[in-house]
Amino acid sequence: MRFCWSTLNVKDLEESIKFYTDVIGLEVVRKFNAGPGVEIAFLGKGETKIELICDGESRDTVIGNDISWGFEVESLDKALVLVKEKDITVDSGPTRPNPNVRYFFIKDPNGMRIQLVENIT
Repeated sequence: MRFCWSTLNVKDLEESIKFYTDVIGLEVVRKFNAGPGVEIAFLGKGETKIELICDGESRDTVIGNDISWGFEVESLDKALVLVKEKDITVDSGPTRPNPNVRYFFIKDPNGMRIQLVENIT
């Protein structure tokens, strides 16, 4: 068994795509209409993808604070500069729970918690 993707229902597909491409650095792999008023986009690098679904009929999303997506960055300091340039609020951190990792959290346009992580060797 292999993990394929994680799905997030979004309010605005283009705004979400912009966040995940410009801030996180993912690429749009596939984008298509999936029925009346429904658009789907897959983004990713490597084998694991995220799936964004925008249904024009139900734009409200409910995302709990107990789930987050983590993305590794080369430099946490550069990531902090980038999110400040994009006027994105740091939700918590930076935190260094041990000598080998540092991270902070932001939220995507839908309220999904995003963890940006630097592994320190």
